[in-house]
Amino acid sequence: MDSFTYYMPSRLIFGAGKLDELATTPWFPWKKALLVIGAGGAMRRTGLVDRVVNLLSSRGVEVIVYDKIRPNPEVEQVEEGARIARELGCEVVVGLGGGSSIDSAKSIAMLARNPGHYWDYIATGTGGKKKPLNGALPIVAITTTAGTGTEADPWSVQTNPATKEKIGWGEDCAFPTLSIIDPELMVSLPPKQTAYTGMDALFHSVEGYLATCHQPGSDLYALDAVSRIAKWLPVAVKDGGNIEARSQMAWANTEAGIVESLSACISHHSLEHAISAFYPEVAHGCGLTMLSVAYFTDVAERNPARFEDLARAMGEDTSVLPAEQKPFAFITALKKLIAAAGLEDEKFSKYGIKKSDIPALAHNALTAMSGGFKVTPVKQEQADVERIFARAYS
Repeated sequence: MDSFTYYMPSRLIFGAGKLDELATTPWFPWKKALLVIGAGGAMRRTGLVDRVVNLLSSRGVEVIVYDKIRPNPEVEQVEEGARIARELGCEVVVGLGGGSSIDSAKSIAMLARNPGHYWDYIATGTGGKKKPLNGALPIVAITTTAGTGTEADPWSVQTNPATKEKIGWGEDCAFPTLSIIDPELMVSLPPKQTAYTGMDALFHSVEGYLATCHQPGSDLYALDAVSRIAKWLPVAVKDGGNIEARSQMAWANTEAGIVESLSACISHHSLEHAISAFYPEVAHGCGLTMLSVAYFTDVAERNPARFEDLARAMGEDTSVLPAEQKPFAFITALKKLIAAAGLEDEKFSKYGIKKSDIPALAHNALTAMSGGFKVTPVKQEQADVERIFARAYS
C-alpha cells in the first residue's frame, strides 16, 4: 500500500431541517459575518437570505450581505468582497448557495487576510504562485445544491476574464470550519440544475477514484458516492420534492468533496475549465457531461485499470462480459445516467463552441489547469487533448 496523508478538518452538520441549528450550534462563536450569495437573486426569492440573517441575528451576529457572485465566479468580485470584509471588520465569511458562492466565500476569506491581488496566489497559469502566509478568515458553508462538494474540501474555482483562465486554488486554510448540509434547501433547485450539479458530483468521485494520488479513504467515499448518484440523481431530477432523493444526493455530493480533499480531480476538469473560461454561459456540470463520454473512453482505451469498479458501482453486471469489455461497461453506465438525467441532447454547438476553438481550448487546459494532468492515469499532451475535444464535439 502506498503512503498517503488524510486530512479533512471540516465539521459537517447534515440532515433535513438542520439549517435551524445555525441559531444554536456552539461552533459559531463569531459576532460579525459577511454573507456571500449569488447575483441572480434566487437566495432572496426563496427567503433563504432572510432566514439565515434572522438565525444569526437571534444569536447576536451582525450580518453584511455581499450579493454579486456570478455562476462562473470572477476575481473582481473576490477582491471587492475581501475589501468589504477587511474594511468592516468581519470575523467570518459565510457562503450560502451553490459552489460559486461557497468557492467565492473561501477566496474572499483568504484575500481578506493577505495583501495584494487574488491572482497573486494562483499556483498555475499566469498566477503569481504566492502562499497566503496569514491564512484565512473562518469559513462557514451552507450549500443549496448537490454538486461541487465545496462544503467538504479546500478548493475554490475562479475565472480571470482578462486572461481567459478558470483555475482552482486551495490551501488548508480554505477548508470550511463549519458546513451545514440541509437537503430541504435543495428541493427548489430546477431539474436542469439538479442534473448539472449531480453530474459534477459524479465526476468528482470518478476522477478521484482514477487519480494516481487516490488512497483507501478516497476510494471508499468515491465508490459509495458513484453508487448513490447513479441510483438517486434520476429520481431527484424527476421529483425535486423527494426528500429521500435530495438527502441521498446531498450526502453523495459531500462524499465527493471529501474525495477531492483526499485525492484529486484529473484532467477531465482541466478540459472543462477551458470551455467555461472561453464560454462562461456553459454550466460547469454541463461542460463536464458534454466531454465525459469521449474523455473517459479515451482514458479507458489507454489505461483500463479501475474502470470496472466504477461500472459495478453504477449497477452494471460485468461478470457476463469478456475481460476486454469490462472497463467499457462504465461508459455504458455513464451514457444511461446522462440520458436518465435528461442531458443527452447537450452539445457543444448549442453554446456556440466551434471546432476551430479546439487547439486554443487544449492549450488553455494544459497550462491554466496543469495540475490535473499530473495525476491523470495516462500521459496527455496537446495532440491527446485535441483528440478528446474532437471526439466530444462529434
